[in-house]
Amino acid sequence: MAASEQQEQGNSTEKKQKSKKERKKSLRTRFILINLVMFILIDIWSAVLFARITARTAKTSYTDKALSCAWSVSRLLNGDDVARYAATMEKDEAYEVYLQKLTDFKNAFDLQYLYICVPEEDGYRYIWDAGDPDSEEGIMDLGDFDEYYGEGAVFMKAAFAEDFSQDIGTNNSFEHNMLVTSHPVYGFVASAFIPVFDSAGNAVALAAVDVSMEGIFLEVVHALVIFVISMVLIVIVFSWFYFRLMSQKIIRPIKKLDDMAENFVANQMQKGEVLKCDIRTGDEIESLGNAFEHMSQQLKEYMDNFTAVTKEKERIGAELDVARKIQADMLPRIFPLYPERSDFDIYASMSPAKEVGGDFYDIFLIDQDHIALVIADVSGKGVPAALFMAISKSLIQNRTMLGGTPDIILQDVNEQLCQGNDAQYFVTVWFAILDLNTGDGFAVNGGHEHPVVKRKDGAFEYVKYKHSAPMGVMEGIPFPMHPFHLDRGDSLFVYTDGVPEATNAKEELYGEERLIEALNDFRGSTQKDLLAHVRRSVDAFVGDAPQFDDLTMLGFRLNEIG
Repeated sequence: MAASEQQEQGNSTEKKQKSKKERKKSLRTRFILINLVMFILIDIWSAVLFARITARTAKTSYTDKALSCAWSVSRLLNGDDVARYAATMEKDEAYEVYLQKLTDFKNAFDLQYLYICVPEEDGYRYIWDAGDPDSEEGIMDLGDFDEYYGEGAVFMKAAFAEDFSQDIGTNNSFEHNMLVTSHPVYGFVASAFIPVFDSAGNAVALAAVDVSMEGIFLEVVHALVIFVISMVLIVIVFSWFYFRLMSQKIIRPIKKLDDMAENFVANQMQKGEVLKCDIRTGDEIESLGNAFEHMSQQLKEYMDNFTAVTKEKERIGAELDVARKIQADMLPRIFPLYPERSDFDIYASMSPAKEVGGDFYDIFLIDQDHIALVIADVSGKGVPAALFMAISKSLIQNRTMLGGTPDIILQDVNEQLCQGNDAQYFVTVWFAILDLNTGDGFAVNGGHEHPVVKRKDGAFEYVKYKHSAPMGVMEGIPFPMHPFHLDRGDSLFVYTDGVPEATNAKEELYGEERLIEALNDFRGSTQKDLLAHVRRSVDAFVGDAPQFDDLTMLGFRLNEIG
């Protein structure tokens, strides 16, 4: 009887312990499930929000690209020429040149469609279509008519009627110029329409750009997959930490602190996270945990600052490399420029003191008998000077091709440079137009270095005359012309102040006398060799001293015929 009761009591105790263990396991399971459900709901909500943000960002990127490209194309065209083609519907040589530029632009920026058109009541009439001749749609020719698609009628007419004569970025609203369309033929595209203005300020056509947005779905899916995987990993890691923290309250505080510190060094610190200490023992261990937390916060701030500074330096370096390449591509650098011409020899070079500089040169034939020579130096260095340089170079060349003498050309360019020049940049310039048949020319020196001329059987000599003020200083200033003449066999050398002002370690200037000596010491035959000879002379003088200014040179010789 006693033995039987004792056995029953033992069985009862075993059942109670088993039931308690099962209840404990059940509570633990429910705790894990509750946390998993909570994290899953957070993940789903975060994934939906992330997908919307990613899709919106990608859509904005596509529409911004379409708008920027359309704006660039509208500024690439001469509005008066576009108006003439729209009025006459007749092609000429310039028409094909424009078409090639548009085709190159379309290919360079990977555009789906690029066309210039004139909106009408029921559709639009093509001026140019930079399409793919192998595509199913084919290429529309000058004067071809096409009907509006989707909401194109509303947007194209609204864009054509709206005044967008300001620069991009100054207008805060472009809703009439951007359209996202899903079309059974054209696909999912972002379209942008920017008007092309003639010289009178009238809109004569639309520059229309379509960017394919078919890749937006892949971008969203790809980003969402990465985000979901990351969130799952984060959920797993944090669930494990949270479970361990709540389930092992009896573990000695010192062991918990040791685990947290070890995990921080091994994982969290590499991820840029901060150690979170939740030890609440009320003694020195809690103080030690708080000290670890404070130390990890300072370490994270230091690592974040270090990473941000490193990334910023890398970003600036990459952008400057791109800017340097863009600036180099803007200057004529493939010589000989006109290999079919043997009546002159010309060469130029530019070495910026920084990644990008403010010096520039330009050489271009106005027609078969006249050549324009430009060398200039923008005040300041770096990216701001390079931007002002790009504007100045484009204005001079574009204005020269419209015709006129050097003094009138620089007066017009000066007026444009002075407008909105709040930074007060200015540019010294030597600009000449030479008749290649007669050797007669006119030059303007706007605060630039004196040119150097060598007669056929003589030596290099400075040609000094009174300068005018640099461009960009103030409006309404004159730029007096100076006539000059080159006989067959005569040479011309122009440069920026970076050459005579090159400084060695003793802070001595290279100077004009050394430059003349170097020019007259030259025994070669080509202008390329002449400039290389001068550069070697400058480098030998400067030695290991850093280059403080841009070095730009241009050499020209009127060759003897026959």
